Amino acid sequence: MAIANLHESIQLYKLRKNFLNLEISQLQSQKSLATYSQADVQSLRSAETRSIRNHFKELFDNDPSLQEKYTDYTEIPDFEAEIDKITAKYQDQLDELTAWETAIDAQITTDSAELEEVNAYLESYKSMLTSNIQEDFNFGLNG
Repeated sequence: MAIANLHESIQLYKLRKNFLNLEISQLQSQKSLATYSQADVQSLRSAETRSIRNHFKELFDNDPSLQEKYTDYTEIPDFEAEIDKITAKYQDQLDELTAWETAIDAQITTDSAELEEVNAYLESYKSMLTSNIQEDFNFGLNG
């Protein structure tokens, strides 16, 4: 009976170990997706910012009255407002993606800690069984 219970315990720990390894793998895939999504949003924001910069630079270069008033296209009052709109537009998405990635990291850390614990239990069972088998073998030789 004790052997059956021990066998069942070891099997449960192995099952949990496999489940944790699978979950960590899936979480790492999700983290890759979150990182890719952040890069995608950053790319979109950069493209829109570049478009606004080009628009205001062209406006500044083609309008002598603006060149008299300002030394650079970035000083045009609407320029900063447009850049701020783009930043605000994408900041919420970036914040959500960052929060998602942080949550994934936290879950990976939790699962990894549990996996280390399960591995320690399995190692202790292995050590205990090895020790008991060695003692049994030595007892048989001495008897």
